[in-house]
Amino acid sequence: METVVRYGIVGVGMMGREHIVNLSYLRSEGAVLTSVADPHPPSLNLAVDLALSLQFPPLQVFKGHRELLESGLCDVVVVSSPNMTHFEILMDIIKHPRPHHVLVEKPLCTTVQDCKKVVKAAAKRPEILVQVGLEYRYMPPVAKLIEIVQSGTIGQIKMVSIREHRFPFLVKVNNWNRFNANTGGTLVEKCCHFFDLMRLFTVANPVRVMASGSIDVNHKDEIYDGKVPDIIDNAYVIVEFNNGSRGMLDLCMFAEGSKNEQEISVVGDIGKGEAFVPESIVRVGSRSDGRPGVITVEAQDKRIKYEGLHHGSSYLEHLDFLAAVKAQSSSDGSPAVDLNDGLLSVAIGVAGQLSIKEGRFVTIDEVLSAY
Repeated sequence: METVVRYGIVGVGMMGREHIVNLSYLRSEGAVLTSVADPHPPSLNLAVDLALSLQFPPLQVFKGHRELLESGLCDVVVVSSPNMTHFEILMDIIKHPRPHHVLVEKPLCTTVQDCKKVVKAAAKRPEILVQVGLEYRYMPPVAKLIEIVQSGTIGQIKMVSIREHRFPFLVKVNNWNRFNANTGGTLVEKCCHFFDLMRLFTVANPVRVMASGSIDVNHKDEIYDGKVPDIIDNAYVIVEFNNGSRGMLDLCMFAEGSKNEQEISVVGDIGKGEAFVPESIVRVGSRSDGRPGVITVEAQDKRIKYEGLHHGSSYLEHLDFLAAVKAQSSSDGSPAVDLNDGLLSVAIGVAGQLSIKEGRFVTIDEVLSAY
């Protein structure tokens, strides 16, 4: 008989509702959505209507996460509330007498200090799994490129270049994502995904960061409660790693005229691999074969039952996490993306934001010790 795992979702805005749809495709795996919590009534109403249309049993609805935790209805809590709320919610979940496994949307928290507190608290609750929603790892072309890199096909990795040229930030409830104080800054809010991928490709940890960025096009004519948004809309970021490899991010959020939203290039000492999203292809070539030897492959994952907003990566993330939750009962479960991954992805972003502000290289040790 399939093990039943009961889910509750805290924060049912756009991403929270995306999680509801993903869970509807995991019912055959034992996932059951029992409850949702959100202080914003319109979001709650949309979530309830969506769950009903997907033929979930009637949901228990709560205004806050504490009521959801006290209900006893959940084995797993998905945290998809605004960034600045993650810390308080995570600490309440981790400290709750009844253990709840957690899938928390990126970024883990908006500050390094808060991330470190969550890591410390979670270490005292080894029975709880906490996975960070850095789901770009699961996008089929990215996952294929990770596989190629880990196979040694292109040798020892020396350079990772990631270009994200996309549309501006979406409108969120109360426009919370327009301000650094709420998001952690664009390099934390948006780019923690890419810093996580750099660590994966290089199999190394960051040492120092240099960045240049500004707000040049988007949101400059917007005013909320008398304040103009302060989130940057473009940047270049260089990350140096402790094995001598380097990563570079090229971010532009007013580049709707792009064929691909993400272009990832990984160069080793014997070859090169590239991934393109949403084109969903991977190119691989070696130095010895040159340009004529470059091959192109389509990247697909037949396990994906729902493409959603992120090309099936959120579905695969849930599938992976659900398997880990089930395995936890036999002590074999561990999250694929752990709290250290979440902490370091935020730390690189915070270092980048500080580098832009002060115009200098910022070391990761400085960020980890000072914040």
